[in-house]
Amino acid sequence: MSFSKSRFLAVGQQCVKMASRAASGGKLAGKVAVVTASTDGIGLAIARRLGQDGAKVVISSRKEKNVQRALQELQGENLEVTGMVCHVGKAEDRKNLIQHAVDKYGGLDILVSNAAANPAFGPMLDTTEAAWDKIFDTNVKAAFFLAKDAVPHMEKRGAGSVVFVSSIGGYVPFELLGPYSVSKTALLGLVKAMAPQCGRLNIRVNGIAPGIIKTRFSEAIWKNEGPLKEQLSQIPLSRLGEPEDCAGPVSFLCSDDAAYITGETIIMSGGMISRL
Repeated sequence: MSFSKSRFLAVGQQCVKMASRAASGGKLAGKVAVVTASTDGIGLAIARRLGQDGAKVVISSRKEKNVQRALQELQGENLEVTGMVCHVGKAEDRKNLIQHAVDKYGGLDILVSNAAANPAFGPMLDTTEAAWDKIFDTNVKAAFFLAKDAVPHMEKRGAGSVVFVSSIGGYVPFELLGPYSVSKTALLGLVKAMAPQCGRLNIRVNGIAPGIIKTRFSEAIWKNEGPLKEQLSQIPLSRLGEPEDCAGPVSFLCSDDAAYITGETIIMSGGMISRL
């Protein structure tokens, strides 16, 4: 099988682009990223990967000690990272987080909204109004307003990427995590709803929907043989995910490799059934 001249040239141009990215320090070189809830688990893995791919990253957590611990870890890996305390449920904290990135690095290109809350566990009809409000205020309302604060700064840069972290529960609700699952379904809609207006600003809006990932949030499953065995039976890859399994797809969505992708949510669940 032989290459046509045009195909040969196209391959050559692609090789040049790849070499250029490598020489410039990664596919996200020159980008500034903010990642919420990024001192542990999925958020930390995403922050690390964005940094490894060349971005300057601002991490955050509700607790100062967590921020400092993660900063020491990531800076020890020679990544360009700074951080601050941010409770995404507080409007002032959200604005300060975005402004910190702009003041520190001169602008903003990437926002990964990962922060979430779940104060309710059990039968859905037992959910209190206070728990319902807490879940939606943090998981949906705060995610939207954080993106709203970020978009004007991305517009000034001429482009940007927003990624919302949803869940497989947004597609197939967890029975004992009903309100949480519904909030994650709402994020699927938020991705679709924001994409048109942001697209006209050259800002792409996408999401990821992790399956069962080995984090503190899911340890009730993977630390107990019975629930673990039951879940593994539903996963074609026969393993739980690791936080790093979420990081690569986010970096992809934030890069020029995904320049024509917006309004989509990538599911990373090891093959679990995922259909609304």
